[in-house]
Amino acid sequence: MKNLLFISVFAFVAHVTFAAKRPNILFIMSDDHTSQAVGAYGSRLAELNPTPTIDRLAKEGILFENAFCSNAICAPSRATIITGQYAHTCEVHDLRGGIEPGRQHLAREMKKAGYQTAMIGKWHLKKEPADFDYYSVLPGQGKFHDPEFRVQGDKPWPKNLIKFAGMHSSDAITDQALKWFKEDRDPDKPFFLMHHYKAPHDYFEHAHRYNDHLADVEIPKPYSLHDSHPKGFGSIATRGHKDELVQHIGTSIGGRNPRRSYAKDLPSRFPQDYPEDYDPSKLTERQIQDMAYNVYLRKYLRCVKGVDDNLKRLFAYLEKTGIMDETVILYTGDQGFMLGEHDYQDKRWMYEEAMRMPLLVRYPKSIKAGVRTDAIVGNVDFAPTMLAFAGIKTPGYMQGNSFKSICETGREPSSWPQEAYYRYWMHMAHHDNPGHVGIRTKDYKLIYFYGADYKGGNLTPPAWELYNMKKDPHETRNLYDDPGHTDTVSGLKERLALLRKRVGDNGLDFPATEKVVQEFWDYDDEDRKQAQKISHDFLARRLESLKNPQKKSVPKKK
Repeated sequence: MKNLLFISVFAFVAHVTFAAKRPNILFIMSDDHTSQAVGAYGSRLAELNPTPTIDRLAKEGILFENAFCSNAICAPSRATIITGQYAHTCEVHDLRGGIEPGRQHLAREMKKAGYQTAMIGKWHLKKEPADFDYYSVLPGQGKFHDPEFRVQGDKPWPKNLIKFAGMHSSDAITDQALKWFKEDRDPDKPFFLMHHYKAPHDYFEHAHRYNDHLADVEIPKPYSLHDSHPKGFGSIATRGHKDELVQHIGTSIGGRNPRRSYAKDLPSRFPQDYPEDYDPSKLTERQIQDMAYNVYLRKYLRCVKGVDDNLKRLFAYLEKTGIMDETVILYTGDQGFMLGEHDYQDKRWMYEEAMRMPLLVRYPKSIKAGVRTDAIVGNVDFAPTMLAFAGIKTPGYMQGNSFKSICETGREPSSWPQEAYYRYWMHMAHHDNPGHVGIRTKDYKLIYFYGADYKGGNLTPPAWELYNMKKDPHETRNLYDDPGHTDTVSGLKERLALLRKRVGDNGLDFPATEKVVQEFWDYDDEDRKQAQKISHDFLARRLESLKNPQKKSVPKKK
């Protein structure tokens, strides 16, 4: 009996000691923080020095140039990260999805391995994050100012609330993380903390102390802001037959889209950011667009500054307590964001600015400083990678791969995937983006706009788009019909079909949608004629809806 007791105690001590030697994992994610607004990525905004604290992670760690989400919308991306599964597998196709306790796999696996787990900030997955030891999360989208948080307590979820009157959400989220470190963290265990900011999600309500930040600065513009649909860009799917849908596909910065544009929305929401004598009737369309763009970007970057300044506070605490270098720190956004490119707002697109995520990883014990890699990684790979740093083997139910070795060597394994999969389901919801699917390699991007909702209805014209990402990184020329790229199109279509099978996107969840996907896959002359008719029909419906506006919702699933 004594021997059995000794063995049990020894096994427990060994487990605790082994766990204690594992690194802490700090996963930081902001909402809609795109790579263009991270200084380390060297975009047109880098000269404004938007993220000195976040840039430190790149200087002292590794920067991923080709990190991609598989569905550029908040809830599906977060679900993919917490489960290690694609949206169609974890069944969070759109903003209504949730991950219930028992399927919050990343937290469960960390906890099983002896980690103390916590989730602080924006959760956005509806169900209680009960697989974490500790949580304090915003209700749904949450508020920028005077935020409330759902916490554990005597009442059932979601009735336990704490409030931060007079505070901005970025400040409150950081304060709660620091409080957790000081009061709740168990120093005998490694920790796994998911630290998620609401900022800079639109409508970009920054802390008031940043009201004057960049106020007198003319923000550098993407050249495609004014010339948003030059000859060669897009397809009938995004332009309509003879450009008849340019106004109606993708919400705009300027007045292009009559249903929703920042030029129309921002003056009424933020009059303080416009001149007192602002009168659009006395301005040209370009002047109106330029003014909206500058207001939009200033507010966006003020939110980003709030995140960066708060991370400076958090990192200072980690350094003061000696755990900064004991911690694997990952920084990302839940997807990218369109900052006026092609006159588009929001995310959702498979275009680069929305599909690409910033991804920086710092852990000086095994990651060299100042490394960059063009390896293709996806948000489906995040969970396996964090588990690998914790010494945990990727569970069979996860669909991603660990890129820990890429972090540590800067090199891709010979078997590393050479493509990323993308699928956007919320056809024409909220921001007028057609349903689409596609494949991204290092050299090319092939997008298939099938243009149908969950029931195979509300059709927009189907079409394919091909971009050479090496020669045309801003995606200005669709090469799908270029005779010199016939073999490339054929090869990528075949790879896309195989990739769909490999990731399990077989169409069985929404058969009516899959019927449309298959109907126009070949895209022969008859398909193109039908696309023209669909374009005309959609325009007629849209014009009628503008005459009789009604509140629209996300298309219902079957």
